[in-house]
Amino acid sequence: MPERITMAESLPATAVVRVSRAGFDPNRFAEVDAASKKTSEYIIPAIRRLPGLLHFYAGLSPKGSIVQVSVWDTDEHAAQLDRLKEMVVDGRRDMEAVGVTFTPIFNYPIDWTWTV
Repeated sequence: MPERITMAESLPATAVVRVSRAGFDPNRFAEVDAASKKTSEYIIPAIRRLPGLLHFYAGLSPKGSIVQVSVWDTDEHAAQLDRLKEMVVDGRRDMEAVGVTFTPIFNYPIDWTWTV
């Protein structure tokens, strides 16, 4: 097996990972998937306007789970999502309409990184 050489991504010392999770009845996967795609149409442009975003990932499991993971240069910039209308009003409304239940959101200071 060949040895892998990895380079850690250079991140600011103040960078944080923001993790948002939600759940739903797996029988409603098609509805939730459609709602997720719909909300991305207005959430993505709104998020792109925010300073400090380094990465954003969204995942939807047919087993009834949703996750959004983003990396920000500071905790203050990550906190912008807590006030972003497209996220906390419009997106929440559209996702809750198809049975999605959100859990508390946390920001985590980055302890270490590893990139393949």
